[in-house]
Amino acid sequence: MYQPPHFREDDLDAQQALIRAHPLGLLVTAGASGLMANSVPFHLDPAASANGTLRLHLAKANPQWRDIQSGANVLAVFQGADAYITPSWYETKQATGKVVPTWNYAMVQASGAARVIDDADWLLAQINALTAQHEGLREKPWAVQDAPADFIRAQMKGIIGIEIEIASIEGKWKVSQNRPAPDREGVATGLAELPDQTEMIDLVRRYGGLTKT
Repeated sequence: MYQPPHFREDDLDAQQALIRAHPLGLLVTAGASGLMANSVPFHLDPAASANGTLRLHLAKANPQWRDIQSGANVLAVFQGADAYITPSWYETKQATGKVVPTWNYAMVQASGAARVIDDADWLLAQINALTAQHEGLREKPWAVQDAPADFIRAQMKGIIGIEIEIASIEGKWKVSQNRPAPDREGVATGLAELPDQTEMIDLVRRYGGLTKT
C-alpha cells in the first residue's frame, strides 16, 4: 500500500480497532485461479499471535479456499470511514484558489500465512465468535444455539474455515493531516452538514489536532 509518512498509522491497537469496527473485509488471493477477491466477515482474535489472528469461513463451492490450500498469497483489506472532500471547504480556496478535491479514508491491510481448516469443532467456534461479536449489543441477541442443531450441522457441511496469522499489517489514515489547520477545520465543519459522517469527523479532528466543538 502506498504510504506517505503523514498518513501512516502504525499503532496496532488502532489497526485492530478498525478491523473490529469494520469486519467485512476483502479477502484477496493470487493463486492458480488468478487474482480473486471476496467480501467476507472476519473475526479477529487479537491475542492469538503477535499481530492478531483472523478467522473466517468460505463456502466450499468457492474455489478461493483451494487456492489458499495450495499456498496462494493472501491479503485482507478492511475499509473504515471514508468521505469525498470538496475543495470548497478549504479556507485556502478563498486565499489562493490552489486546491483540488480529494477523498479521505481509513484502511488496514493485513497479510500472513493462511491455513484451511475443515474441522466441525473449529467451525462451530468460529461462527459462535462471529455471531456473538455482532449480536452482543442487541437487546435480545440471537445465538447459533437458537437454531435447531441438525440445521446448523447441515449448514456447516457447506463451509470451510480459514485462519490467517497476521505477519504484516499496515494502517493508512488519510484524514486531511496534510492540510493547514484552517482547512482541516473547514473539512470537519463541512462534513458535519452531511449524514453519517460522525466517524470521519472524529478522525479529522483527532488526527488533525483540532478541539471538538
